[in-house]
Amino acid sequence: MKWVTREKAKVDRIACPWLISRFVDKDAIFLFVPKDKVMETAKKENATPFDFPGVELMHFQENGKEYVSFDAIIRKYNITDRALLDLAKIVRGADASIPDAPVESAGLEAAAMGFRIIAHNDMENMKLQFPMYDALYAYCKERVEAGAKLEHSAKK
Repeated sequence: MKWVTREKAKVDRIACPWLISRFVDKDAIFLFVPKDKVMETAKKENATPFDFPGVELMHFQENGKEYVSFDAIIRKYNITDRALLDLAKIVRGADASIPDAPVESAGLEAAAMGFRIIAHNDMENMKLQFPMYDALYAYCKERVEAGAKLEHSAKK
């Protein structure tokens, strides 16, 4: 399946392809185009648009809180992996102005900006950043599992 978003990706527009390719669509093809070509390209290529105003997989507000496109994908595809939900908080804090952003969010935003600067294009940016998201997911997974062990021990 094809997926399309705006070019010059930073945090959410790289985190989303990582999430999609790892948990939603293993054969995903990503297209990064100028913002005025997103909907035209979606129609022409039969691609699913994301992180673009007015589409389903975009930032949204719920209960007075801001969520990012990464969250919209998790919601649409009913992803319940607790480590991914933890990672979503980090992505949200790096891509949106939210109170109580996780400390890891600032590092993610800085790294994403650095990758965007050194990458020649969005495809290279994605290739460079995917290992970082793999590592963040492993970090979140370990943190969630450690928390579950503590909860289990406390109940004894």
